[in-house]
Amino acid sequence: MRIEIGDKVAVLDDVLKGRVVEVDGKNITVQTSDGMIYRFDKSELVKIEIDQHELTKFSDINNALLKEKANENQSKKSLFKKHKNEVVLEVDLHINKLTRSTRNMDNYDMLNLQLDVAKKKIDFAVSKRISKIVFIHGVGEGVLKSELVRLLKKYNVKFYDASYKKYGLGATEVYVYQN
Repeated sequence: MRIEIGDKVAVLDDVLKGRVVEVDGKNITVQTSDGMIYRFDKSELVKIEIDQHELTKFSDINNALLKEKANENQSKKSLFKKHKNEVVLEVDLHINKLTRSTRNMDNYDMLNLQLDVAKKKIDFAVSKRISKIVFIHGVGEGVLKSELVRLLKKYNVKFYDASYKKYGLGATEVYVYQN
C-alpha cells in the first residue's frame, strides 16, 4: 500500500484519522481534522478510501446522528425504578481514560494498569461501603473482561453484565457484600 501526501488515513490501534501532510521514508506525518499533527510509522496506518470514510464517520463519538439517537433514547421514561439513596460507582476502564498516552506501553502494561485501577476501585468501594460498582470495559476481544472476572472472583462480590440499555454489551456490574 502506497501512502502519499493528501491521502486520508486512519491509525490502526487508535481512533485517530486525518490527512497525510509529509512522507519521510517509513515515517508519515498526519494532521487530524482538529489541526493536531502526529508522526507514525507506515505500518501503523491504513489508507481510507472514499466509501470507507463514509462508513467510518459513524464511529466518531461526536457524530451528530449518534447524538440525535442518544437524545431520543434519553427522552423516553425508564421502566426501572431507582432507589433514591443508591450510590453507583462507575469506573471507565478504557485505556484512554486512564492515561494520557499509550505510546511506550505494550498490551501487557495497559492491561495491568486497567486491572490495578479496578482493584483500587473495589478496595475503595469496600472501605466507603459503596454497594454497587459498574466497570465499563468495552467489548473488544474480551481479554480485559475475562481478567476482570478473574480479579472479581478473589473478592466477596457478586457480578453480572450491567444494564444493556444504559451501557451496551461492554460493562460489568458488581454488587459488593458489606459486613
